[in-house]
Amino acid sequence: MTPSRSFRSLGLSLAALTISVTTSSAALAQHAYSAQEQRNKAIVLDFYEKGLNQKDCAAASEYLGAYIQHNPTAEDGPAGFCKFIDFLKANYPQSHSQITQTFVDGDFVILRVHAVREPGTRGNAIVDIFRLKDGKIEEHWDSVQPVPETSKNSNGMF
Repeated sequence: MTPSRSFRSLGLSLAALTISVTTSSAALAQHAYSAQEQRNKAIVLDFYEKGLNQKDCAAASEYLGAYIQHNPTAEDGPAGFCKFIDFLKANYPQSHSQITQTFVDGDFVILRVHAVREPGTRGNAIVDIFRLKDGKIEEHWDSVQPVPETSKNSNGMF
């Protein structure tokens, strides 16, 4: 193969790759949630607002099914969730959780959250994962990371 033919071939390959990546990106950008995914998202967002921000266990519990808890420090079931809300009300009445990103995949709703228990503090970065079934939250996983004072990059956590 001659050098000019090799570069021409490389150019065509790069052009094909660019088209492929552009098409894939466009397809991802155009993804629309199904009606069920939209309902699941709305359920989790309302549950989070009523439970974590308004600290209204009764209103939030309407969305709970079995509520299997995968956080080893939290109890299973709606009663376990209400104990957590009672803990927040008693110890952190001004706590607030801001949802910064939401992802939905079928029966799973994933939230990226900035939770601040006391005003003026940095708070925690949280990833909450919920699995729903028949319009009820059946399972919950979370991962919690304190927001550090300094960062080795300027990307931000949210």
